Amino acid sequence: AFILPSILVLAVLGSIFAGFASPTEAAGIGAFGAIVLSAIKKRFSIKTLKEVMLKTTSITSMVFLILVGATAFSLVFRGVNGDRLLTQFILESNFEPYQFLAIAMLVIFILGFFIDFIEITFIIVPVIAPILVQMDFDLLWIGIIIAMNLQTSFLTPPFGFSIFYLKGVAPPGVTTAQLYKGVIPYVVLQLTALLLIIIFPEISFWLLKIFSN
Repeated sequence: AFILPSILVLAVLGSIFAGFASPTEAAGIGAFGAIVLSAIKKRFSIKTLKEVMLKTTSITSMVFLILVGATAFSLVFRGVNGDRLLTQFILESNFEPYQFLAIAMLVIFILGFFIDFIEITFIIVPVIAPILVQMDFDLLWIGIIIAMNLQTSFLTPPFGFSIFYLKGVAPPGVTTAQLYKGVIPYVVLQLTALLLIIIFPEISFWLLKIFSN
């Protein structure tokens, strides 16, 4: 019962990490593999397939509605020149490199509560990345810590995608408020890992150095 699903998970993730498939193609592999597994276990039926397709459509539509709302929020932010005001504030402030880095990470984390990670990437990253490079931070390291910070936005309410995915598959008795409370330890873990990589930058290059050698 455990081996076949594990093989499917490894096939999906392995195809992405090995560069054989894009995330979308890997998702197709996962969907096809799930159908095959259900057939092997003699649980496949047209009725079940319809139910799964309806549930998937429902969850996907819910997430896209969140994305539409986050996009509208970002358009308003740029429409009132929020991005220009942010850039002006940064340029006029004489921050030390790590002071500015801490503020940038805090801003990204807070925006992750309200804006989709794609919108944050388009709004904030073009503003702060060149400034961080001018402060002699490694560009690859900057990309890693920004990506890790953005990863927390999948768990932070009210727009955390993972929360709504879980809500879609959770039992009816599980409330959204319970999910909000449940993600707190995982957000803390992600922020702890982010802090460790900021304090010890060599951690982010450790695996790369091993493969390079």
